[in-house]
Amino acid sequence: MTVLIPFAGLSPVPWKNGGGSTIEIAIGPPDAGFEDFDWRVSLATIAEDGAFSQFRGVDRTLALVEGHGMTLHIDGQAMLISEADPVASFDGASLVQAKLSRGPTTDYNVMTRSDLCYHQFGRRILSGDSTFVARADVTVLFLAEGDSLELASDDERIGMVRYDAVLLDPDTVWSLEAGQATIFIVDVYYHADEDEEEAYE
Repeated sequence: MTVLIPFAGLSPVPWKNGGGSTIEIAIGPPDAGFEDFDWRVSLATIAEDGAFSQFRGVDRTLALVEGHGMTLHIDGQAMLISEADPVASFDGASLVQAKLSRGPTTDYNVMTRSDLCYHQFGRRILSGDSTFVARADVTVLFLAEGDSLELASDDERIGMVRYDAVLLDPDTVWSLEAGQATIFIVDVYYHADEDEEEAYE
């Protein structure tokens, strides 16, 4: 079932170290916590320099949404996150230190537990009408920039404003209607279990 997740209905939670806050957008399973999620999508505001939490066995992608970005020191290697290069992927077990460029930054975060599933992250700039096909086991579409976006299928129409997200059913086709917008697309794929793999052999 397609699910619209209005940003206005979500609440921020402070980090343990007080260096920022996070807003959980979507998580699977829906009742999971930090220790037992399969996948998780969130929006975080980093207010000061500091360390990221470690998530062993988790693959992470981070994308700049608002602000001037930061330099991430990932296991001692520096990586600049900026408007010119806004996306970074890294192992959740890595030691990560963030140094802000010029003030607070807001970032989109994707986590998947590597023994269960994996994710692909896409950033797409829209101008006018286009088509999108949801092909993954789980697809999350997030309006990162732009005042509004209309999604339409044969069965329904969904209106979004900035920072809203929507969970899309697999194998559904959507028309996207926007003046100017940037969307983030997260596709989550579950690993086939051994019984399924044997069935295909």
